[in-house]
Amino acid sequence: MKNALLTLLILTSSLGLKAQSLDEHTFDFWLGKWDLTWAGPNGAIEKGTNHIHTILDGKVIQENFEALTGSQKGFKGISISVYNPNSKAWRQTWMDNQSANINLIGKADRDKKIFQTGEVEINGVKTTSRMAFYNITADSFVWDWEQSNDSGTSWNLVWRINYKRAQD
Repeated sequence: MKNALLTLLILTSSLGLKAQSLDEHTFDFWLGKWDLTWAGPNGAIEKGTNHIHTILDGKVIQENFEALTGSQKGFKGISISVYNPNSKAWRQTWMDNQSANINLIGKADRDKKIFQTGEVEINGVKTTSRMAFYNITADSFVWDWEQSNDSGTSWNLVWRINYKRAQD
């Protein structure tokens, strides 16, 4: 067993893969006030805001999203995300003004931080959805909403949002 673990560590090191574990700070980069932009259906730039802060003694992350312009104007949503130190797992629940209620599990995959749903059947097709955060810097990152119909082997982009830290 010890040799197998050592072999796995050497192999992942030689491939340039980083073993990542989740902790209570995995999604700290997301905290703050953000100005958002994305390409609308006609290619025009649409805008929104997202304010992410901690609540409940800093143990829970609350998101407050609002689309301000374009085809998504008036779309609002909130999420609550929490890290469970016993299971070492992040969980998120998203709800919005279009009656969505989505439950997601946090994970890390190389340079991406992810919240992903379980598989659900939609019109006879098993579908998994996820949000992936990447290109993360102190003042910006990219967020993608993606779907997979092959149990996560490949992902199709549904919505990409560019985050820039808001200037107060």
